Amino acid sequence: MNNSTETHGVWTVTAPPHPALLPLEGECKTDVAVIGGGYTGLSATLHLAEAGTNVTLLEAKSIGYGGSGRNVGLVNAGLWLKPDEVVEIMGSEYGERVLDVLGSSPDLVFELINKHKIECDPIREGTLHCAHSPAGYKVLRQREEQWQRRNAPVTLLSREKAAPMIGSDSFHGALLDKRAGQIQPLAYAYGLADAGKKAGAKLYVNSPITTFKKDGDTWRLKTPDGVVLAKTVILATQGYPDYAFKNQKNSMVPFNYFQFSTLPLPESVRKTILPGGHAAWDTNLILSSYKLDRDGRLIVGSVGQARNGAYNLHKNWTLRSIKKVFPQVGSIELEHAWDGIIRMTTDNIPRFHILDKGMITVTSYNGRGIGPGTMFGKLLAEYTQSESLTCIPLPLTSQEDISSRILRGLYYEVGARLYHFAQRRF
Repeated sequence: MNNSTETHGVWTVTAPPHPALLPLEGECKTDVAVIGGGYTGLSATLHLAEAGTNVTLLEAKSIGYGGSGRNVGLVNAGLWLKPDEVVEIMGSEYGERVLDVLGSSPDLVFELINKHKIECDPIREGTLHCAHSPAGYKVLRQREEQWQRRNAPVTLLSREKAAPMIGSDSFHGALLDKRAGQIQPLAYAYGLADAGKKAGAKLYVNSPITTFKKDGDTWRLKTPDGVVLAKTVILATQGYPDYAFKNQKNSMVPFNYFQFSTLPLPESVRKTILPGGHAAWDTNLILSSYKLDRDGRLIVGSVGQARNGAYNLHKNWTLRSIKKVFPQVGSIELEHAWDGIIRMTTDNIPRFHILDKGMITVTSYNGRGIGPGTMFGKLLAEYTQSESLTCIPLPLTSQEDISSRILRGLYYEVGARLYHFAQRRF
């Protein structure tokens, strides 16, 4: 099994070839510099290039290196929180705006996939949020009511109706969200990069920003072998800020998520697991996710690392989970293991910051990277053209450090390890 943290697991195996990009060398002048080659940066770059803007993207490592190439691949609508909770935290004006904008974010993702013919195994049959307990089913009923009040196509399914759609009778029901879907996440990042390049953007990899400063109205961004001079900077490092922007980590709480994939399942078994093309996750506090890839591998994920002493613990938990949730799989080998970092805010709401004149960022998607990342990339691109705050459905806030972020991250990790050590042993 491949369990290196320097891999994107099965996504590397099933993705098309990596975009042919080089490091920056020499001096480059541009209107907008985008820092980060994940969904936010790639979407911003693509939309700017299509609008005729001179735009340059700089990625410290490789396209999709961070969370964009390591996530589950669920294209969800909205935020993690229940809709009414979002409004309670943000107020009616911003709360309803962000719910509306991010509720439609899967539309944007699949429109870009279709428009640019991105080969990323897209399936848009919806997702299933599965109730692990009667209490979980009650929470899903609240989600259904709150989303339906906003005319969203979500439906709560009984245990009897949900079981054949999941391929398991382990759950008490499920919330079907028809807005959502699934993709091969690394392949989607590659496709956005290729589309941006075709639209006229300049993209560079292995080009970390080592220093930056402002000379008048121009940002000077230094890489190991080059310099970018830009009027505007979109900082899109998200969960993996480093080098000159490593202090961005101080305003976010780290949260790890791992995944294991099986060998391809026999066709007879494959047809019994999520047979309608749905992807699923559950209502557990330490949640689990389930999906099939295009070759019939069952991919199981949850909170925690697949390294640093936790690999065998989480591997054994994964095998127990498959036996419990999908007993029809029988004895199976695990083929790949990988993990990634999610950055969170204390209230699970993203943040919009103007770090300095001409430097903007949106941070912390709190585990909802694909839809929000793609949408906020587009909106940040629009903001650079208009400088109107109405482009962004988030209040403008000052960036503040979270003093307890390391302890919070450790709390999640230790809690996940203890939970997975005990769960499903009997």
